[in-house]
Amino acid sequence: MKKLLSALFVTALLFTACEGDQGPPGPPGPEGEPGINVVGQTIEYEDVDFDYFADVNYHATIIGLPDDVEVLTSDAILVYRLEVIEDNGDVYETWSLIPQNFFLDEGTIQYVYNHTDVDVELIIDGDFDLTNLDTGFTQDQVFRFVIVPSDFAESTGIDVANFNAVMNALDLQEQDVQNVQM
Repeated sequence: MKKLLSALFVTALLFTACEGDQGPPGPPGPEGEPGINVVGQTIEYEDVDFDYFADVNYHATIIGLPDDVEVLTSDAILVYRLEVIEDNGDVYETWSLIPQNFFLDEGTIQYVYNHTDVDVELIIDGDFDLTNLDTGFTQDQVFRFVIVPSDFAESTGIDVANFNAVMNALDLQEQDVQNVQM
């Protein structure tokens, strides 16, 4: 019994006595204070309608980002399209990352997008005449934009297209690199 109590005491002592230096503060966040995280933002747009452009045979719309949402040129914007699925009376909302393809009897359509730091252009492109594309694809759509904060990577100054420059930068000789076969 004494050994059991001693073992419990030592175990409790180990768990409570393991404190050390807190370490240096992390890098400053956006407000200049350590420990502040940068969090992405999500914006949802309902009732999105596309217009048809006969000269290029696609449907498109441009959605401006809210003025109070700061998007840097280095940030990424991901676009998701809502699809509602009914299964045995249950309704499920699923979000699909664009680009997204649909294989129809007439051919293939694809939702694609491009963005700036102030707007997002959504496009429905296809390999057939999209003049009469079903309005289930072009009207009352719901999209979710996820803004992912990012910084441009610093250049290493290495010409990665030049084998010798890469080898020199990594301080490697040809005998250090093995020919790997898969």
